[in-house]
Amino acid sequence: MVLPEIRLLQAAIAVAEELHFSRAADRLNMSQSTLSKQIFKLEHEIGFRLFDHNHQAAELTDAGRVFIAEAREVVAHAERAVLSARAIVDGPVEVLNIGKSSYTDPLFVSTLLTIHLPLFPDMKIKLWSNFSNESAQRVIAGNLDLALITGVPHKPKLSTMNIANNPYYIVMSMDDDLAAHRGVRLEQMKSRNWILLGQHANAYLYDLIQSVASGSGVHPSDIYHFTSPEEASELVREHRGLAFLPRAAAWRVSRDGLTMRPLMEDQLRLVTSLAVRVDSKSRLVNEFVKAAGKKLGGMSQRTQGRLTLTG
Repeated sequence: MVLPEIRLLQAAIAVAEELHFSRAADRLNMSQSTLSKQIFKLEHEIGFRLFDHNHQAAELTDAGRVFIAEAREVVAHAERAVLSARAIVDGPVEVLNIGKSSYTDPLFVSTLLTIHLPLFPDMKIKLWSNFSNESAQRVIAGNLDLALITGVPHKPKLSTMNIANNPYYIVMSMDDDLAAHRGVRLEQMKSRNWILLGQHANAYLYDLIQSVASGSGVHPSDIYHFTSPEEASELVREHRGLAFLPRAAAWRVSRDGLTMRPLMEDQLRLVTSLAVRVDSKSRLVNEFVKAAGKKLGGMSQRTQGRLTLTG
């Protein structure tokens, strides 16, 4: 059996995360035709299809989901192998690998980057971007030292420190009737088009939204899925929909005719945590978590007070 090249695995992972060939190609700094050829070559080598695709959009096959989960581990181990060897060549520099999501509040990330540890003056932080549930799994597997995760249920192998508990924000057109309210409740969203982060990104949150809504007798007219906040904003415009987004992501796209309102539902809250392995023995990790706790403690309450609604 011939093993696929790392670059082909990276191409497949990008398509799996974007579910769109054009966006994945932009992310990899290559043309769409080059990316398509790489995916075709990979599927030919392994002997089965990873994606069902129509023009630029792509959906993972059942076999593709299993393959991509393992491919991420292969790429992560290859990257760690290079980093570990580089540390030998360059000298003993402490590297802290931290996972985050593109939906993580940038303020939390920038705050972590300002942390300096007296015991580890040469510490370097390397950020890895992925969906929260994937980052949590990589911490458990030992491929990340810690991660900022949102909307991930309790996992016995993780120790978590909650740093924020915020509502969803609903992004809508400025001329939407709901924009006249300071906050939105689920019953006001009945029989509307909903824009949700795809189930592949966070099945727990996806199912929770629908479970809470169904329990209240609230059902959407239709559901559209997005991967990036910018894609969500386009779907809001196209379908006069209501997009469920974290605060920072909603704030980012609330312009050019769009506004945002908090979702007033106690059962639908976005808890952001700093996660490490329960059995972590690393003094570097433990010292960093202590420092992060001091810096991040209470930050969400302070920033929430400064946030003003648009529109």
